[in-house]
Amino acid sequence: MSALILDNGAYMAKIGYSREANPKFIPNCIMKAKSERRRPFIGDQIEECRDVSGLYYILCFQRGYLVNWDIQKTVWDYMFSSECCGVNYTENPLIITEPLFNFHSIQEAMSEIFFEEYEFERMFRTTAPDMCAFNYLSVGKKIVKPLACLIIDMGYSFTHIVPYIKGRKLKSAIRRIDVGGKVLTNHLKEILSYRQLNVMDESYVINQVKEDSCFVSQNFTEDMKVARKRHPDNSIIREYILPDFTTIRRGYLREMTHEEVDHQTLVLNNERFSIPELLFHPSDIGIQQMGVPEAVMDALTVCPPETLEHLLGNIVVCGGSAQYPGMETRLQREIRALAPEEYRVNVKIADKAASYAWHGGKKFSQESDFAKACVTREEFEEEGNRIIIDKKSSDCSSRAKLQDE
Repeated sequence: MSALILDNGAYMAKIGYSREANPKFIPNCIMKAKSERRRPFIGDQIEECRDVSGLYYILCFQRGYLVNWDIQKTVWDYMFSSECCGVNYTENPLIITEPLFNFHSIQEAMSEIFFEEYEFERMFRTTAPDMCAFNYLSVGKKIVKPLACLIIDMGYSFTHIVPYIKGRKLKSAIRRIDVGGKVLTNHLKEILSYRQLNVMDESYVINQVKEDSCFVSQNFTEDMKVARKRHPDNSIIREYILPDFTTIRRGYLREMTHEEVDHQTLVLNNERFSIPELLFHPSDIGIQQMGVPEAVMDALTVCPPETLEHLLGNIVVCGGSAQYPGMETRLQREIRALAPEEYRVNVKIADKAASYAWHGGKKFSQESDFAKACVTREEFEEEGNRIIIDKKSSDCSSRAKLQDE
């Protein structure tokens, strides 16, 4: 029996069955285009849009939490339809992720929708960092399992640092930074609009520009010196060919040339590395918070001293913003500089970082005790949201006990 796994991200939902190798990536919003005002594009229907310039987004999430239920329900209807996944609500149990420290009112409403409106028979509600930790800690039987790990989840609205000790997260040590993919895209839009071309309405295209061209600097001061030089002495500067939605569907980066082209271009220089730098220095845009390396060390001050060796040796970075080139090397160097020298530091960017939580859910659905961890519709009708909270805490305790053994 295949479980349906839904990593319900604020920007991109990852959905698929446990029998499948990889999930589908579905934008978790409704979009409307200037060229086709009457038609709303739900999820990946945006691929059918002829011109995605000036898209109007209607988002389900604000500041990391689900607030627009009508839009979310519309997107879920599409995801569960035969056009996308084709769910059998009776046979397919559901694993769904929610934000850390989610509000009880949102949790209850979510449970009611899945049990009463969609009529799922069984559901397991969890968080993306929980599934990332499970994915990392559930290694093969022949390998010694890590006793602890530290998850850095670089999401759309926030970046979370979450320590796990013997399979259980230490809530008092969780740290949140108010910088994620949304802040990075918005800042790039502002810089480009001020310097070159008004792109404030081009969130979809500029998000692609960010993904295609940005990287993490290993030496910010030196890279700024290089960026001040003229081409060809400037090895950072690039041209980005913008899409015209007839011959070019998605833009692309190319070496700087002085040839005239028929397409509109952006010149990208220090923007390429100054945008991801916000994850290390949020104060650059007035967010008075620590960067990721400092937040990691601050989280570790709350953890038991005997766990530091295991946590620093098993740092896993996941989420869409973890995929910038150079992220692993920079985090490794900066955390190493801050950590006590007697401990080994090992930072690893997760394989398939954007869908790492989904793959953790896939592994969990194949565990022998998965059915016990799920809440049935009958249990929910009898005891309400309390049964989900009780089952989650007992599930964590049983996993911790397995780690001890």
